[in-house]
Amino acid sequence: MKCDDIESAHARIAPHIRRTPLMEADGVSLKLEGLQHTGSFKPRGAFNNLLGRSVPAAGVAAASGGNHGAAVACAAQKLGLPAKVFVPDIAAPVKIEKIRSYGADIHVEGRTYFDALALCDAYVAESGALAVHAYDSPQTVAGQGTVGLEWERDLAALGLPRLDVALVAVGGGGLISGVAAWFAGRTRVIGVEPSGSRALHAALEAGRPVDVEVKSLAADSLGARRVGALNFDICREAVERVVLVDDDAIRAAQRKLWRDFNLVAEPGGAAAYAALLSGGCRPAQGERVGVLICGANADFAALAG
Repeated sequence: MKCDDIESAHARIAPHIRRTPLMEADGVSLKLEGLQHTGSFKPRGAFNNLLGRSVPAAGVAAASGGNHGAAVACAAQKLGLPAKVFVPDIAAPVKIEKIRSYGADIHVEGRTYFDALALCDAYVAESGALAVHAYDSPQTVAGQGTVGLEWERDLAALGLPRLDVALVAVGGGGLISGVAAWFAGRTRVIGVEPSGSRALHAALEAGRPVDVEVKSLAADSLGARRVGALNFDICREAVERVVLVDDDAIRAAQRKLWRDFNLVAEPGGAAAYAALLSGGCRPAQGERVGVLICGANADFAALAG
């Protein structure tokens, strides 16, 4: 994945996405992708797929824990394309309702994302629909990499220092591989995973993608059983390391973002911030740190608890 691929993706999708803002919080640069259409960064990859590939009459299909499905449904609706989305039973009700609100045909079945993916693959084989993978495709990675492009360029436009370190949450690896591909050689990228859903951490230890058990508060967005092959290839070269955070730290980060900054973050969206708060990541003195708040489709009752 080259920076040219990410620049081309940004030019392609720019009319269809929001250029989400930056916020300075206690000396940390926050990139607020929770303010993106559908409440997460996912429309970037979804639009790049639908605009950059040939879509058959059968339309598009996607498997998702929720956020990717909402993004594909949103992009398909805006582009006048039919969409079918497969999600597992663990998908948050707010995300299921959001997918429905964009007019997609939604199918809820299975215990995990990979159960939904198997159903999606079978439907694609039968129907001829275009499969839009949540993370393991060049179009998805390039689209998600536009987060890094905007972050770097907007800091420069505001006259703010560049990032020494960027903390990025990891599920299947689409977001972090895109951001790391953009920042490679200029900003160190550190991945953050729940301790109960550590697909990239385990892959880097093993030297290849491996299956892991998924049991986390953030499983509906960071619950991939195995990191994508393309994502692993990028991350082993461009990601410095991966740190793990437990569910209590994620919940505490959600509540602090809401209490101190009025920022809504779902568990997966708050995971990267949890690494900073809990001490899982301790930047050196004077280092400029950025944290990607990647999703806002949260249960409001949990924020107030």
